[in-house]
Amino acid sequence: MEKVIIVGGGTSGWMCAAAIARIVPPSVSVTLVESEDIGTIGVGEATIPTLMEFNDFLGLKEDDVLRQSQGTFKLGIDFVDWLRKGESYFHPFGSYGRDTPEFAFHQLWLRLKVLSAKGQAPPDAAGTISDYNLCTIAALDDRFSPPQGGSDAILATMRHAYHIDSRLYSQVLRRYAEQKGVRRIEGMVISVEQDTEDGRIRSVTLRDDHVLEGDLFIDCSGFKSLLIEGAMESDFIDWSQYLPCDRALAVPTAGTGSPPPFTQATADAAGWRWRIPLQHRTGNGHVYSSAFMDRDTAHRNLIEGVEGEPLADCLPLRFRTGHRRAFWKKNCIAIGLAGGFIEPLESTSIHLAQMGVQRLVNLWPGRGLNVSEIAHYNRLMTADYERTRDFIVLHYNATERDDTAFWRYVRNMAIPDTLAAKLDMFRFSGRIVPSPEDLFTAHSWLAVMLGQGIEPKNYDALVDRVPADALIRNMRLLKNAIAKTAATLPSHQSYIDRHCSATAEHR
Repeated sequence: MEKVIIVGGGTSGWMCAAAIARIVPPSVSVTLVESEDIGTIGVGEATIPTLMEFNDFLGLKEDDVLRQSQGTFKLGIDFVDWLRKGESYFHPFGSYGRDTPEFAFHQLWLRLKVLSAKGQAPPDAAGTISDYNLCTIAALDDRFSPPQGGSDAILATMRHAYHIDSRLYSQVLRRYAEQKGVRRIEGMVISVEQDTEDGRIRSVTLRDDHVLEGDLFIDCSGFKSLLIEGAMESDFIDWSQYLPCDRALAVPTAGTGSPPPFTQATADAAGWRWRIPLQHRTGNGHVYSSAFMDRDTAHRNLIEGVEGEPLADCLPLRFRTGHRRAFWKKNCIAIGLAGGFIEPLESTSIHLAQMGVQRLVNLWPGRGLNVSEIAHYNRLMTADYERTRDFIVLHYNATERDDTAFWRYVRNMAIPDTLAAKLDMFRFSGRIVPSPEDLFTAHSWLAVMLGQGIEPKNYDALVDRVPADALIRNMRLLKNAIAKTAATLPSHQSYIDRHCSATAEHR
């Protein structure tokens, strides 16, 4: 693998270029071709904590990345109107209480609720599950701090991600990649040449007749999927029966004050609207199903719901939820939107591109292509998409809303067997058993299942070993300690001002 050609830029393309440049020897040439005429889709500005791992892999410092990308911190997502109109819940990144080797912390909370219901504990002894999560308390009070202290410290339970301007973040990655020798070519691919015997891609031809030959081709061309679909004919597995939203509108607005350290997702009549606060502006959007809402209505709902003056016209987007049956086929690998898409409800778009890059790095074909390694890559990526799909479907299906045809559809639709089994187990015993490679932790599943109104019938019998009086006392102490710790944290804005505020030259 001496010549690597990346078709397409944006976040996916430059993540790929930066990671490959980080691992390959100087003898390997890496070329990225992109066109200014095409542009990039930059609506996925909210991330999840795994992006920190990618930045660390490259050696990028958090404060520098946020300063250059006008970023803010994200402690979770505030879900408004999802279970019922007028109600909200918070999905935090940090953990609830502290799990033990025998049972999960929330089992103690479930037992305390039962004791209160039986009159064996004060009525308000348990409180809400959010009372035991520092990220939630801090976020809703506009406070932020990175995790600190040892494993026993309450501040160690903090976990965060970012809100970033994805266009500016791509530029950060581009500078990194080019400093390590990646060559960028301005151009548009108009044809792909393949070997007549084995079907591998030999070269791509640009609009100016420039021919780029390569050994490995990486498709980061977005929804166009120029290589993986156009040349390699990898078919698409459609999940629209589970996730009917297929349109989005995005618009930036002027900031209206200090940015809160969380994303907001507000359910609408046929989808939902996002609000992502950056240092220099706010990202807004409306994801909706064209089968249940027309574009004019979606546009009106979006504009009526934003805060601040719109800074540009609404950008319309069309998409399909699902993924390529083969992400990697012969010497072509699809990463990012070219490989698949799951709507941005839990900010997973950049993460799924990151996983494609990470798994490619782990299976780098430095000594040539191996059929078993390619099959392993495709299995891992398929599992990543399926697990993410299940988590997103949960938000729609577990609802009490029936006020529109859209909500009646998703409430009654068939769901994947893997999700149904997970929900059945939680309803019966409150147990959550994630697989080791699950993107979303048991704490995330807990937040959303409880937030969407799923209540377990029982709790883990093992927690009965804890004396009731000790349980009541210790849960009260923990709840008070978390509240006091949150009150000592600096405001989100003051932390940004001190550590990563963008200067005028970056605006």
